[in-house]
Amino acid sequence: MAVKKAPPLTPITIEPLARKHHRAAFSCGYVELDSYIKARASQEARKQISASFVLVEEGDSMVVGYYSLSATSILLDDLPEKTANKLPGYPNVPAMLLGRLAVDARYQGRGYRAVLLIDALRRAFRATADVASFAIVVDAKDDRSRTFYQHYDFLALPDHELRLFLPMQTIASSFA
Repeated sequence: MAVKKAPPLTPITIEPLARKHHRAAFSCGYVELDSYIKARASQEARKQISASFVLVEEGDSMVVGYYSLSATSILLDDLPEKTANKLPGYPNVPAMLLGRLAVDARYQGRGYRAVLLIDALRRAFRATADVASFAIVVDAKDDRSRTFYQHYDFLALPDHELRLFLPMQTIASSFA
């Protein structure tokens, strides 16, 4: 019996969103995520609201996947009591928001979502060298997304089951 060889993997890169990136055909299955990368991501970058990063195959400018990062805060009262008790008593705790993360439907199932998440965590962690941030926060779209993030040790905020956070200390120990 002949064994089929898997097609060679195409090298990928993750880079800041730029004009050269083709976004019009992007479709991940969530209208709000599709419309964000097509129409709003560039505007938000120009206004310093968020920064988007795109995954492309080397030598191509078609957006395979993307994520966005911006500053946010978490109400101290929203954190689990055990975590909140270890922090200063400020009403808000600085954090970074992983606002969006999506992979085009044609590329799903290849592990790109995890690649994007790891890149976002690494980028957020590096930023804490210059600007303090307690955690990275994400708002999961649904239970499937929540399970994905929990697989990477994200914790749910007690009264917000789809809002999760991952302390920078956890990220630091993961990259150590």
